[in-house]
Amino acid sequence: MSRSGADLALLLLGGFRSLVDAATAELARRGYEDVRPVHDFAMRAIAAGADNASELGRRLSVSKQAAAKTITVLQERGYVARDTDPLDARRKRLQVTPLGYEVLRQGESIFDELRDQWKQQIGASEVARLESHLADLVGARPVRLDAPGWIARDLGDPVS
Repeated sequence: MSRSGADLALLLLGGFRSLVDAATAELARRGYEDVRPVHDFAMRAIAAGADNASELGRRLSVSKQAAAKTITVLQERGYVARDTDPLDARRKRLQVTPLGYEVLRQGESIFDELRDQWKQQIGASEVARLESHLADLVGARPVRLDAPGWIARDLGDPVS
């Protein structure tokens, strides 16, 4: 059966989406029902140095206003906090809280479990081959985890 290039793109997107949806559902089962994929991206960007709304907006490819709304939600839920900059007391810096890091660790663990499920379905060697082929085609690190502007629009409102 011959597939088109569009079919390939949709299969890849479907694989991504099924993993993200399953991870989000499992996070909810583990008590983090208020976490959305964009929250993960935002916390990773903050942990990597995006310590204000402008920088977070740049890294997520969203407006400063959208970034500020996401920050507000993350603060309200206890995943990030604003701390005084030690070099400038007038400036507040964003930081991921211990709870935020716990959510990130839980998410990583869940993705490992989902990968193991794929290994059970198609075999460990097939998953390894799939990963190897994808790395050959798109590079070992094809997407920056802190720059998913395209996905924020696809997976829903950044603050919900």
